[in-house]
Amino acid sequence: MTTMRIEDEIKQSAFKSEFHKAYINLLYTSNYLEQEHGTLLKPFGITSPQYNVLRILRGQHPKPATVSLLIERMLDKTSNASRIVDKLEVKDLVTRKQCPDDRRTVDVLITDKGLALLKQIDVLDDDTKTGIHNLSEKEAAELNRLLDKIRD
Repeated sequence: MTTMRIEDEIKQSAFKSEFHKAYINLLYTSNYLEQEHGTLLKPFGITSPQYNVLRILRGQHPKPATVSLLIERMLDKTSNASRIVDKLEVKDLVTRKQCPDDRRTVDVLITDKGLALLKQIDVLDDDTKTGIHNLSEKEAAELNRLLDKIRD
């Protein structure tokens, strides 16, 4: 198996430094993974941010979540969680109810239809389709450590 180097992918032979090259490589790889994930989700009629919200709600299930909790836990902090919930509600994947304890708060719950959809996606969304399977478990652990270090 041949490895596609970032130089070949973006047709750039020189970088200012290895740090700059790593940064460009991370951005490129992030976009690549996002596109692959979007392609996987397309047949199910949902976007990556919608999938992220559904997964958070499944993790909370059977307890409800608030929109502020969703915002806190979402992968993409720039996503509009309220709008995403609106779209998922139209698709009958979530329900929204006023919180009985605090009338200013809205509870969001995943529906049985939402849980069933995630179960379907889970079958397809394994690590073998992302390129992550090209790493050994030890390499994946090292990558996780390095990515965490970047965000420190």
